[in-house]
Amino acid sequence: MTPEREQRLLQVLRRRQPDLTLIADKVHKPRNMAALVRNCDAVGIPKMHVVKPDHEYRRYRGTSRGSDRWVESVVHSTLSEAVDAVRDQGMKIYAAHLSDSAVDFHEVDYTVPCAILMGAEKAGISEEAAQAADLHITVPMMGMVESLNVSTAAGIILIEAQRQRKLAGLYELDRMPAEVIARHMFESRYQKIATYCLTAGLPYPEYDEMGELLDPEACKALLAQRA
Repeated sequence: MTPEREQRLLQVLRRRQPDLTLIADKVHKPRNMAALVRNCDAVGIPKMHVVKPDHEYRRYRGTSRGSDRWVESVVHSTLSEAVDAVRDQGMKIYAAHLSDSAVDFHEVDYTVPCAILMGAEKAGISEEAAQAADLHITVPMMGMVESLNVSTAAGIILIEAQRQRKLAGLYELDRMPAEVIARHMFESRYQKIATYCLTAGLPYPEYDEMGELLDPEACKALLAQRA
């Protein structure tokens, strides 16, 4: 890894926003899921929550273009699991939902810990999701259609969250846990070793806070066994 690449990675990782996330409630089209991951990466979200649709959940990598390496997708069997996960982190839930109480998405404070809840294609969010939300938000529409594609709407809302957080100086703070940064640095430095360990179900070898291997010779032996 070049020094320039190393500094670029550190800069990106340190600007991550651990108290901002997205919940995808049974979004079933792989392309939309991939676009949501890409949206999350673009605004510095390190982890998103995925509620599995009724049929098999599949990831689509074409649109994400490697973004899934930087955004952890936590898969939940039920919406209540996802809601509990973000509530445990003290997050408010803003659901994209056209209801009588919904407000313009610009009027919401995204500088507080919060999760943006997006519903499935066509059906939107469930009644359970609508009730679980602290607030319903909408993207104003000026045409004949009432809503945008789920990934497009999420992108618009997340860019507003990014704007507010940038003005508040939240991207200038280093809030990501040191162990998370170290893990990402290791995976970037040693992609073959990381891939092998994940495939084989093995723990990563020991590394320092910058992701540098503590015992490179032991890793050479590990890869030699693979060959």
